[in-house]
Amino acid sequence: MAGIEGNKPTIAPRLSHKPSPSFRLRNQSLNSLRLHRVFDLFDHNGDGEITVDEIALALERLGLGADRDELSATVAAYIPAGAAGLSFDDFEELHRALGDALFGSPPPEEEKVEEEENDMREAFRVFDEDGDGFISAAELQTVLGKLGLPEARSMASVREMICSVDRDRDGRVDFGEFKCMMQGITVKGA
Repeated sequence: MAGIEGNKPTIAPRLSHKPSPSFRLRNQSLNSLRLHRVFDLFDHNGDGEITVDEIALALERLGLGADRDELSATVAAYIPAGAAGLSFDDFEELHRALGDALFGSPPPEEEKVEEEENDMREAFRVFDEDGDGFISAAELQTVLGKLGLPEARSMASVREMICSVDRDRDGRVDFGEFKCMMQGITVKGA
Protein backbone atom coordinates (compact mmCIF):
# COMPACT_ATOMS: atom_id res chain seq x y z
CA MET A 1 0.00 0.00 0.00
CA ALA A 2 2.75 2.48 0.78
CA GLY A 3 6.32 3.17 -0.30
CA ILE A 4 8.68 5.76 1.16
CA GLU A 5 8.99 9.24 -0.34
CA GLY A 6 11.04 11.59 1.83
CA ASN A 7 9.73 11.22 5.38
CA LYS A 8 6.21 10.26 4.36
CA PRO A 9 5.06 7.09 2.64
CA THR A 10 3.66 7.40 -0.85
CA ILE A 11 0.08 6.28 -0.71
CA ALA A 12 -1.40 3.92 -3.28
CA PRO A 13 -4.69 2.87 -1.68
CA ARG A 14 -6.59 -0.14 -2.93
CA LEU A 15 -10.11 0.91 -3.75
CA SER A 16 -13.11 -1.18 -4.68
CA HIS A 17 -14.62 1.70 -6.65
CA LYS A 18 -13.46 4.84 -8.42
CA PRO A 19 -13.11 7.80 -6.04
CA SER A 20 -15.35 10.80 -6.50
CA PRO A 21 -13.78 13.71 -8.38
CA SER A 22 -15.06 15.94 -5.57
CA PHE A 23 -12.47 14.31 -3.24
CA ARG A 24 -10.23 17.25 -3.99
CA LEU A 25 -12.06 20.44 -4.87
CA ARG A 26 -9.97 23.02 -6.66
CA ASN A 27 -11.31 25.97 -4.69
CA GLN A 28 -9.10 26.22 -1.59
CA SER A 29 -11.80 27.87 0.54
CA LEU A 30 -14.37 25.19 -0.31
CA ASN A 31 -11.84 22.42 0.21
CA SER A 32 -10.68 23.79 3.56
CA LEU A 33 -14.24 24.31 4.76
CA ARG A 34 -15.21 20.79 3.75
CA LEU A 35 -12.09 19.32 5.36
CA HIS A 36 -12.79 21.17 8.62
CA ARG A 37 -16.29 19.65 8.67
CA VAL A 38 -14.94 16.15 7.98
CA PHE A 39 -12.24 16.63 10.62
CA ASP A 40 -14.85 17.67 13.18
CA LEU A 41 -17.01 14.64 12.32
CA PHE A 42 -14.06 12.25 12.66
CA ASP A 43 -12.87 13.87 15.91
CA HIS A 44 -15.37 11.88 17.95
CA ASN A 45 -14.24 13.13 21.38
CA GLY A 46 -13.67 16.75 20.23
CA ASP A 47 -10.08 16.98 21.46
CA GLY A 48 -8.71 18.54 18.25
CA GLU A 49 -6.91 15.38 17.15
CA ILE A 50 -8.07 12.43 15.09
CA THR A 51 -6.69 9.08 16.20
CA VAL A 52 -6.48 5.93 14.10
CA ASP A 53 -9.34 4.54 16.22
CA GLU A 54 -11.53 7.56 15.40
CA ILE A 55 -10.76 7.24 11.68
CA ALA A 56 -11.53 3.51 11.75
CA LEU A 57 -14.81 4.19 13.58
CA ALA A 58 -15.81 6.88 11.05
CA LEU A 59 -14.96 4.63 8.10
CA GLU A 60 -16.95 1.75 9.63
CA ARG A 61 -19.97 4.02 10.14
CA LEU A 62 -19.71 5.04 6.49
CA GLY A 63 -19.61 1.40 5.46
CA LEU A 64 -16.00 1.74 4.31
CA GLY A 65 -14.19 -0.73 6.51
CA ALA A 66 -10.42 -0.56 6.14
CA ASP A 67 -7.65 -2.97 7.01
CA ARG A 68 -6.61 -1.76 10.46
CA ASP A 69 -2.87 -2.43 9.97
CA GLU A 70 -2.77 -0.59 6.61
CA LEU A 71 -4.79 2.29 8.01
CA SER A 72 -2.53 2.53 11.04
CA ALA A 73 0.65 2.44 8.93
CA THR A 74 -0.60 5.12 6.56
CA VAL A 75 -1.95 7.49 9.21
CA ALA A 76 0.96 7.02 11.63
CA ALA A 77 3.33 8.59 9.11
CA TYR A 78 1.37 11.86 9.44
CA ILE A 79 1.10 11.92 13.24
CA PRO A 80 3.91 13.99 14.77
CA ALA A 81 6.14 12.42 17.40
CA GLY A 82 4.53 12.65 20.83
CA ALA A 83 1.03 13.35 19.47
CA ALA A 84 -1.88 10.96 19.93
CA GLY A 85 -3.42 11.73 16.55
CA LEU A 86 -3.66 14.03 13.57
CA SER A 87 -4.15 17.77 14.08
CA PHE A 88 -6.16 19.51 11.36
CA ASP A 89 -2.95 20.48 9.53
CA ASP A 90 -1.74 16.86 9.65
CA PHE A 91 -5.14 15.67 8.41
CA GLU A 92 -4.99 18.20 5.56
CA GLU A 93 -1.52 16.94 4.58
CA LEU A 94 -2.78 13.33 4.59
CA HIS A 95 -5.79 14.36 2.48
CA ARG A 96 -3.51 16.12 -0.02
CA ALA A 97 -1.26 13.04 -0.26
CA LEU A 98 -4.27 10.79 -0.84
CA GLY A 99 -5.55 13.16 -3.52
CA ASP A 100 -2.19 13.12 -5.28
CA ALA A 101 -2.06 9.32 -5.10
CA LEU A 102 -5.60 8.93 -6.44
CA PHE A 103 -5.67 11.69 -9.05
CA GLY A 104 -2.06 12.70 -9.65
CA SER A 105 -0.60 16.10 -8.88
CA PRO A 106 -2.92 19.10 -9.17
CA PRO A 107 -3.31 20.39 -12.73
CA PRO A 108 -1.64 23.51 -14.15
CA GLU A 109 -3.19 26.87 -13.24
CA GLU A 110 -5.32 27.28 -16.40
CA GLU A 111 -6.96 23.90 -15.83
CA LYS A 112 -7.57 24.81 -12.18
CA VAL A 113 -9.69 27.81 -13.20
CA GLU A 114 -11.96 25.66 -15.38
CA GLU A 115 -12.19 22.93 -12.75
CA GLU A 116 -12.96 25.50 -10.03
CA GLU A 117 -15.83 26.82 -12.16
CA ASN A 118 -17.14 23.26 -12.60
CA ASP A 119 -16.86 22.64 -8.85
CA MET A 120 -18.81 25.84 -8.20
CA ARG A 121 -21.53 24.82 -10.66
CA GLU A 122 -21.75 21.38 -9.03
CA ALA A 123 -22.06 22.97 -5.57
CA PHE A 124 -24.68 25.42 -6.87
CA ARG A 125 -26.76 22.54 -8.27
CA VAL A 126 -26.82 20.94 -4.80
CA PHE A 127 -28.56 24.04 -3.44
CA ASP A 128 -30.71 24.71 -6.54
CA GLU A 129 -32.96 21.72 -5.96
CA ASP A 130 -35.62 22.64 -8.55
CA GLY A 131 -33.01 23.48 -11.22
CA ASP A 132 -34.41 26.92 -12.01
CA GLY A 133 -31.02 28.64 -11.81
CA PHE A 134 -31.70 30.28 -8.46
CA ILE A 135 -31.38 29.35 -4.79
CA SER A 136 -34.50 30.34 -2.91
CA ALA A 137 -34.75 30.70 0.86
CA ALA A 138 -36.75 27.46 1.00
CA GLU A 139 -34.09 25.57 -0.97
CA LEU A 140 -31.32 26.96 1.23
CA GLN A 141 -33.26 26.00 4.36
CA THR A 142 -33.74 22.45 3.04
CA VAL A 143 -30.04 21.96 2.28
CA LEU A 144 -28.94 23.49 5.59
CA GLY A 145 -31.35 21.14 7.33
CA LYS A 146 -29.92 18.13 5.50
CA LEU A 147 -26.48 19.22 6.66
CA GLY A 148 -27.77 19.40 10.23
CA LEU A 149 -26.92 23.08 10.59
CA PRO A 150 -28.83 25.06 13.23
CA GLU A 151 -29.42 27.98 10.85
CA ALA A 152 -32.03 25.79 9.10
CA ARG A 153 -34.39 26.08 12.07
CA SER A 154 -35.24 29.73 11.42
CA MET A 155 -36.56 30.98 8.06
CA ALA A 156 -35.65 34.50 9.22
CA SER A 157 -32.00 33.41 9.58
CA VAL A 158 -32.11 31.77 6.15
CA ARG A 159 -33.57 34.91 4.56
CA GLU A 160 -30.87 36.97 6.25
CA MET A 161 -28.25 34.67 4.73
CA ILE A 162 -29.84 35.16 1.30
CA CYS A 163 -29.98 38.95 1.72
CA SER A 164 -26.29 39.09 2.65
CA VAL A 165 -25.30 37.92 -0.86
CA ASP A 166 -28.34 38.95 -2.94
CA ARG A 167 -26.84 41.86 -4.91
CA ASP A 168 -29.88 42.41 -7.15
CA ARG A 169 -32.30 42.16 -4.19
CA ASP A 170 -34.66 39.69 -5.86
CA GLY A 171 -34.84 37.48 -2.77
CA ARG A 172 -32.88 34.62 -4.26
CA VAL A 173 -29.28 33.80 -5.17
CA ASP A 174 -28.21 33.34 -8.79
CA PHE A 175 -24.99 31.57 -9.82
CA GLY A 176 -22.97 34.81 -9.99
CA GLU A 177 -23.98 35.77 -6.46
CA PHE A 178 -23.29 32.24 -5.23
CA LYS A 179 -19.86 32.27 -6.86
CA CYS A 180 -18.94 35.61 -5.25
CA MET A 181 -20.10 34.33 -1.88
CA MET A 182 -18.11 31.09 -2.14
CA GLN A 183 -14.96 32.86 -3.32
CA GLY A 184 -15.25 35.17 -0.33
CA ILE A 185 -15.43 32.35 2.24
CA THR A 186 -12.53 32.33 4.64
CA VAL A 187 -12.11 29.72 7.31
CA LYS A 188 -10.75 30.55 10.75
CA GLY A 189 -7.34 29.06 11.17
CA ALA A 190 -6.97 28.33 7.45
